Amino acid sequence: MSRISLDPPRLGRRQLLKLGLGAGAAALMPLSGLQADTVSTRARVVILGGGAAGMSIANRLATRLSGARITVVEPKEQHDYQPGWTMIASGLWAAERTVRPNADFRPAGIDWVSQSAAGIDADARRVSLADGGNLEYDILVVATGLQLSYHLIDGMSTDLIGSHGIGSVYAGHQAAARTSDAIKAWLASGGGQGVFTNPRTAVKCAGAPIKMAFTTQSRIKKVGNRDDFALDYFTASDDMFSQPWSNAFLKQRFDRDSITRHHGWYLSAIDPQARQAEFTGRDGNTEARDYDFIHVVPPMSAPDFVKASNLIAREGAFAGEWLDTDIHTMQHNRYPEVFGIGDVIGAPLNKTAASVKAQAPVVEANIVAFLEGKPLPARHNGYTSCPLITDIGKAMLVEFGYDNDMAFLPSFAFIDPKEESWVAWVLKEHMLQPAYYAMLEGRV
Repeated sequence: MSRISLDPPRLGRRQLLKLGLGAGAAALMPLSGLQADTVSTRARVVILGGGAAGMSIANRLATRLSGARITVVEPKEQHDYQPGWTMIASGLWAAERTVRPNADFRPAGIDWVSQSAAGIDADARRVSLADGGNLEYDILVVATGLQLSYHLIDGMSTDLIGSHGIGSVYAGHQAAARTSDAIKAWLASGGGQGVFTNPRTAVKCAGAPIKMAFTTQSRIKKVGNRDDFALDYFTASDDMFSQPWSNAFLKQRFDRDSITRHHGWYLSAIDPQARQAEFTGRDGNTEARDYDFIHVVPPMSAPDFVKASNLIAREGAFAGEWLDTDIHTMQHNRYPEVFGIGDVIGAPLNKTAASVKAQAPVVEANIVAFLEGKPLPARHNGYTSCPLITDIGKAMLVEFGYDNDMAFLPSFAFIDPKEESWVAWVLKEHMLQPAYYAMLEGRV
């Protein structure tokens, strides 16, 4: 895979030092509760999932709870740095850069069950496993992440990614690499129709579909014949982004860059041989569109075994699809011994690794308080973050939360969330991955 060369402006030594120290401090500074006293307990703690959320809370609880039996249920032996998949699909990173063994982050003294969970009986406080076994718990942490439902798009499967002009950044690091190859082949053809999609469900890293449109346009511009390529963006929502200022900015930027927006439409079917996509509108009518390249974003939800359990939300916006969790305490709304963290929870924001960083100390503190029979002291403010790539070499660091109409919550005084900058790009490309791994180890 070829790497796109960049010739960015140079930052001064003082500015680079300032950026490095700021990012280093954010990566390594302990958050509330991390250095608190250990608590003696014989509690059986089961953590479903060993991804970003599960590994982070496993390391925290392994340090905080003395005498607890902590079990992580996770079939995968490798850990994927998913925030890097857009970089792979944009032709900037090798796929291998985002993969490390789970053993690198696994805390000592815990049990690791290398298989999938198959069911949850919250009334009996029991998790069933794929091999027919069971795990009983006193505390359950649901950190499963979400499932990708490509099958809900008629004619679509992950096997198609990289062929027939089809890409998708979400299906893994190899699929992201095949997506980059599909874009490269499209660029080599000299022109044609590109289609970018966003489903009618919540998605993890909600900025990724937008990033793929922008980085693909950047690659086209590098070739030099932008006018020969048509770019269209289909989204089921009326908006582009949940944060209000960023939403308005993105609408204006898409219009300026001649990326045609189609609101109220979602991808419902695809014919790979004909290179034709079917979109369904709000009133149920359908429209077929030809494409030369299409970026597919599948519908997403909590895993099926969570959806089939009595832990799923029963009413409201998250009913039947997401874990029924108090969005501030992270405690389940009906089963107080159950806590949720990461992409699986029903919340208006929060499906990013940055959200996990903010949620993990809250879950840790509140589990400890629950075990001690105390009121839950910690609250999550909805913090989430998106290094929103607007061009290869430029990004905006968009950080916000639940309150104040989702106002910005900037971490770095020298990064303006309303300005595109190479500084935010450097943060994305070079500094967030080490901070992410520190998060897995429970250090941030």
